[in-house]
Amino acid sequence: MPTPRTYHLVTLGCPKNDVDSEHLERLLVGGTLTPVDDTAAADAVIVNTCGFIEQAQAQSHDAIAALAAAKRPGQLLVVAGCLTQLYGREVRERYPEIDHVFGAGEWNRVAKLLSVDVGAVYDIPESNVQVRGPSAYLKISDGCDAPCTFCVIPKIKGGLRSAPAGLLVKEVQRLVAAGAKELVLVGQDTTAWGEDLGMAAGAGLPGLLETLSEAAGPETWLRLMYAYPSRVSERLVETMARLPNVIPYLDVPLQHGSEAVLRRMKRPHNVERVLRMVEDLRAAMPGLVLRTSFIAGFPGETEAEFKELLAFARTVQFDHAGCFTYSRQQWTGAFDAPDQVPDEVKQERRDRFMRQQQRIAGKRAKAFVGRTMDLLVEGTGEDEDGDPVVAGRTYREAPEVDGLVFARGRAETGERVRVRIDAAEDYDLFGHVLAVKEARPAGRGRR
Repeated sequence: MPTPRTYHLVTLGCPKNDVDSEHLERLLVGGTLTPVDDTAAADAVIVNTCGFIEQAQAQSHDAIAALAAAKRPGQLLVVAGCLTQLYGREVRERYPEIDHVFGAGEWNRVAKLLSVDVGAVYDIPESNVQVRGPSAYLKISDGCDAPCTFCVIPKIKGGLRSAPAGLLVKEVQRLVAAGAKELVLVGQDTTAWGEDLGMAAGAGLPGLLETLSEAAGPETWLRLMYAYPSRVSERLVETMARLPNVIPYLDVPLQHGSEAVLRRMKRPHNVERVLRMVEDLRAAMPGLVLRTSFIAGFPGETEAEFKELLAFARTVQFDHAGCFTYSRQQWTGAFDAPDQVPDEVKQERRDRFMRQQQRIAGKRAKAFVGRTMDLLVEGTGEDEDGDPVVAGRTYREAPEVDGLVFARGRAETGERVRVRIDAAEDYDLFGHVLAVKEARPAGRGRR
């Protein structure tokens, strides 16, 4: 088979997969391969799969099946990532059209297969150059050591591996030079950074934030995702509040609000401690925006325990919250747990949670009406009357998981502009552009 010259890459799953795909693309382009939008025109088609939950696995299978059916003679079909890390043999047997199967993190091997001299291509796999306009992801660690009984990530990714601070500083500088105005810090558990390097539990991230804050400069936002609740320390809260470019936004996946369910999940289960953590965060950063995620229908979950989750969410009043039905995963502690909740019950509880959260989110969003905020512009267009409109995000919205802000007026994609918020719906804000201006520290005006 001749050496591939063009490729088409399909990426499925979470932002961490986006980072991995960006790393692969930089290797391929550095190796003189050319990306193409048309699958049929590609010499090699590569699929970066997701295997975290049943829905993600189904999406991956659908994508592979479609590409396998459309494969033309002489075209390479390569499948890699989380799904094949778990079920590589099954995937290969199910789709004989596949030429090569790789597991998670084997992107150098994929590149070498396509005749790329990876040693000659400069790249750092912990981040991507640009995602969604002015933002970029910075993966500060990979893998996880937590014992959560619902999660297959340790099987897919292995144990915690922190990226060295010096390497991350270089990558921050590169991303900022490339035009990034926001860096989104991600990892399976960002608050565990440094523990595999000998640091005490939860002690590494505050110092890393200080280092990255200086490297990024005052005009670049740092947004923290995927914080483990028991590692949100007093020092981390103080550091976030003190550093002007670490925006007052925190994603803490809590998974449930019932202590009994959290014990079965092998998660931090002191609900009172979580409530104190929220109080401390909001006291230190009055403009704080909180995101979390929950699981409905974990094995053994009773109606009373689910109502504890609803009550917990009402008490905290999260700005953004997702709820997912429990996905039974092989190689996890809960796979063979008794009292599996029927699918229809899981779905009904998830829907009930989201109806409640919609009301809470709408109330939280309305609190921003009348405020003037900095907006990162991600797109431009016109309304139904032909008047100019921009769309983007303030510090309140993380890329790809939260809502958007739509503002009347003109600006260019990638700019930072001041907008006045005039109205709010459950998840989105609406306003008008005031001026193009480099941002002051996000969300700090009312401290």
